[in-house]
Amino acid sequence: MPQVRQKIVPHVWFDGSAEAAARTYIELLPNSRIGHVARYAEAGRDQHGQPPGSVMSMEVMLDGYLLVLINGGPAFRPTPALSFFVMFEHATDLDGAWQRLADGGTIMMPLDRYDWSSRYGWLSDRHGVSWQLSLGTRADVGGAAVSPSLLFTRTMAGRAEEALRHYVSLFPGSSIEGVLRHDGSGVDAAGTVMHAQFQLAGQTFMAMDSAHAHDFSVSEATSLMVLCDTQEEVDHYWDALSAVPEAEACGWLKDRYGLSWQITPRALIDGLKDPDPGVVQRVMETFLPMKKLDVAELERARGDRN
Repeated sequence: MPQVRQKIVPHVWFDGSAEAAARTYIELLPNSRIGHVARYAEAGRDQHGQPPGSVMSMEVMLDGYLLVLINGGPAFRPTPALSFFVMFEHATDLDGAWQRLADGGTIMMPLDRYDWSSRYGWLSDRHGVSWQLSLGTRADVGGAAVSPSLLFTRTMAGRAEEALRHYVSLFPGSSIEGVLRHDGSGVDAAGTVMHAQFQLAGQTFMAMDSAHAHDFSVSEATSLMVLCDTQEEVDHYWDALSAVPEAEACGWLKDRYGLSWQITPRALIDGLKDPDPGVVQRVMETFLPMKKLDVAELERARGDRN
């Protein structure tokens, strides 16, 4: 697979079923495929608890959009607070994808006509991953095949606009494309976000507020990885986003809205993809004890051939 320059890469956590999920997901859109597969090494087994040689992560390219699926164990489960909005231009393709995802899944909004789309539905698949499928044109969503959508619920309801403005301020090439607001006739306060579309580093995202009595909020099982070229970039995003010190580990952090991010230098990704198992082992041993990742140390681990 050629190098992907996607700045922000969503990661989804599974309890051993990443391979099965990947096989389903590559059937959703044309030109989709499984990319690099990383496997657990002996290094860090006390932390990750997974058998060496088992699948750690899988790259899934959905018609040009990169997701990474992680086998991390039972600690976290995805929730609809971060879903994946997929725009289809042909109803037959949408219906086929819906059937695949609905098998063993849970329907949140049935596939039907709504004010915003002639054909739309929202569901969680058998693995708990949430999807919104809509019929329309990709030009309406910046040309994207897939767009992460954030739902601000419970204590975060009403903070969607604050959050998206914060995120837009951090990433070059970012903007707010449009905001549709609640009118106050329902449970959501007037002026809060019914639906917003925004760009982060040239990628399309969506956000919504919901004051309904949901039993879920955002989970560590869905995180956003920011790929960084330099230590200065790592420092910038880490310092601007991290708001829960006890959640900091291995490049992961949690922001003030509960969303999990991975601030990741490309040196780590390159090290974990190295064909030399010894390099992979050293890189694993180097990064697992870290909180904020150190580019120089990771490059040193990659280059130490002694």
